[in-house]
Amino acid sequence: MSVESRITSRESRVVGKPTKRIEGLEKVTGAARYTEDLYLPGMLHARLVLSPHPHARVVAVPREIALAVPGVAAVVTEADLPDGVSSQLLADDETRYTGQPVAAVLAETEAAAVDGADRLAAAVEYEVLPAVLTPAEAMRDGAPLVVEHMEEDDEAAAHATVSAGAVKETLPRNVANRYHFTRGDIAQGVREADVVIERTYTTGRLHQAYMEPHATIAAPDPGAGTVTVYTSTQGQFYVRSETADALGIAQHQVRVVPMTVGGGFGGKIVLLEPLAAALAVMQRRPVRLVLTRRDDFLLGTPAPECEIWLRTGARRDGTLTALQARLVFDSGASPGAPASIAAMLLGGYYKTPHLDIESMEVLTHKPPNGAYRAPGAPQATFAIESQMNDMAQQLGLDPVEFRLRNASDTGDPMPNGRPWQKLGLRQVLQVLHDHPKWKDRVRGDGIGYGVAIGGWPGGVESAAACVRANTDGTFHVIVGAVDITGVATSLRLIAAEVLGVDPSLIRVVTADTDHAPYAGMSGGSKTTYTVGTAVKLAAEDARKQVLTIAASEMEARAEDLEIVDGFVRVKGTPQRALPLSDMLKKSMAFGARYAPVFGNGSISSPKASPGFAGHLAKVRVDEETGHVQLLDYVVIQDVGFPINPAAVEGQMRGGAAQGLGWGLLEAMAYDEQGNLLHSTFADYPLPRAVDVPQTETIMVQVPSDSGPFGAKGVGEPPVIPGAAAIANAVADATGVRISSLPITPQKLLAGLVSK
Repeated sequence: MSVESRITSRESRVVGKPTKRIEGLEKVTGAARYTEDLYLPGMLHARLVLSPHPHARVVAVPREIALAVPGVAAVVTEADLPDGVSSQLLADDETRYTGQPVAAVLAETEAAAVDGADRLAAAVEYEVLPAVLTPAEAMRDGAPLVVEHMEEDDEAAAHATVSAGAVKETLPRNVANRYHFTRGDIAQGVREADVVIERTYTTGRLHQAYMEPHATIAAPDPGAGTVTVYTSTQGQFYVRSETADALGIAQHQVRVVPMTVGGGFGGKIVLLEPLAAALAVMQRRPVRLVLTRRDDFLLGTPAPECEIWLRTGARRDGTLTALQARLVFDSGASPGAPASIAAMLLGGYYKTPHLDIESMEVLTHKPPNGAYRAPGAPQATFAIESQMNDMAQQLGLDPVEFRLRNASDTGDPMPNGRPWQKLGLRQVLQVLHDHPKWKDRVRGDGIGYGVAIGGWPGGVESAAACVRANTDGTFHVIVGAVDITGVATSLRLIAAEVLGVDPSLIRVVTADTDHAPYAGMSGGSKTTYTVGTAVKLAAEDARKQVLTIAASEMEARAEDLEIVDGFVRVKGTPQRALPLSDMLKKSMAFGARYAPVFGNGSISSPKASPGFAGHLAKVRVDEETGHVQLLDYVVIQDVGFPINPAAVEGQMRGGAAQGLGWGLLEAMAYDEQGNLLHSTFADYPLPRAVDVPQTETIMVQVPSDSGPFGAKGVGEPPVIPGAAAIANAVADATGVRISSLPITPQKLLAGLVSK
């Protein structure tokens, strides 16, 4: 059951009330239409031929083998791409990771495409080249370069959180970017410490584990010189710009139609769309490109591996004095790892007078990495929160009290020197401190308790929205934001609250890029925060227009009128009321006296509103098998103001389940030749329903100064502390600190043996 630790004093009609999701019924009944369900007349089916080597020269692609299959219409390689089209859509004469597309086979049927691609894949000739599969190998002198000329990938920036420029200096081999943050004198901070802990932490590469594989259909209009892309994406405007750039055409020549997204978590930003569009334009026919689960595992963009060396120091009174760290992200074959934000969070949760943090992203011959719910934050939090627990133990302090003593507050500097905006970290910690499941911990054989906090600076981006009235008293809310987490329901509630009508009279429409006002990526905990604010402004604009019409019709001042339950009435005189639909009909009719009611709202990027969560995990460890069982779990989170508490609770529970995956189960495994050892969900370990324990959710409300009705982003924070809380619980139960995720039975047994 969800419990709010503080109830807002603001009276509301619909916001803040648990509400069923608009799209929930069609999803659970199978009525939702996904990209893979779409078929266009004359459509070709595409299947990709992927490199079986992490680094190889492509010697020959005998396309005639595929073309001999009945129904195969074309085989396209990088050399076939027209002038002006990016050559990075397919591998050139060199492949740089296992799974990189080498050719596309297009056929009249999916079966023919599969047959042609399988035959061609077996016949492509490669010359295997030396590969670097770890950052350590990649940074050695003389290591083969993964990419000759690097351009920074800004996909992670689509989460639009705190950014910092990379240090421009001579970098080690294959280092794409380096960030360096300093404050004070780290040597002095270490000298002042009575307790110093130094440890190295590692985390694995995680797949986002969305249920729907990547799918795109592109349809050209040769006469108009345009192409329409139907796709499962979290950000249609980003797809439009990336596709236009890849094809060398203007953005207005690309129309993106966002389809229902079958799970994203940062993994559905852009992948197949530019290639599918290029193939469609070349063939002058629609092209359908849907990945198999195996291919999705091979060429998707998972969360990157990370290694963090961390040294911290504190005085006997529990005051932190020093924090020094070196973070190394395995970025795969192109830049884009969240090295900057990870460094910012690692050194930003707590007040530390002396710090020195270096963070690098290193290229290797692995698939490129991408965003995954709170990119960089789970990795950094695992390190700092494990360290904080061990320091508290050595100092003889309660772990939560130790955190409270050092927690950052509003205005305190982050590692880049910028101040934290208004944040509720201390409030979250206080609720955790006072929770009976922490205060009244019951010990037992193999039982352990762990706590951790984690935060997200808050995503920011500009956004716009429109509210269009209809003559029957209903309204359309038109946005460009893709709904992947029930955000359309929250936007409906915001508009209904402002307009004074029942939510059932509001329809939220996610229009395509030809018709929608701009919205950024649905990610980074910013959609409700930014697009919701634009919707609120647009609804206020529409409401003002309605009241102006009503003031003329009712011979009253607009400021003396209100809209309640679909009627415009004089405040304090409810008998003086007219149906809202009557007002709207007077603005949309032949010879109408008034302009149609059409509200607009737009914002520049607002100030960030950080969100923090605190987790409490109770585990039982079987020291004979190394098995860890989660027995109980508490999620405490500053949510600002919950527009739809049911959706917020869902985010908190889902994030906790994913944190369990980070902590105990998930990591993509590769062999010594760089081959991925997972190809389906049957062999990639994910949390099951029986693994997720009873979970209590507590919503702390520290309202945002910028979000609609005080709301702030809630999607990222609940996944961040999970692995660290579980690791701390395991350490409490066993006395063994496991510093490598996931904490598998094998790792734990090895730690127990060497205890």
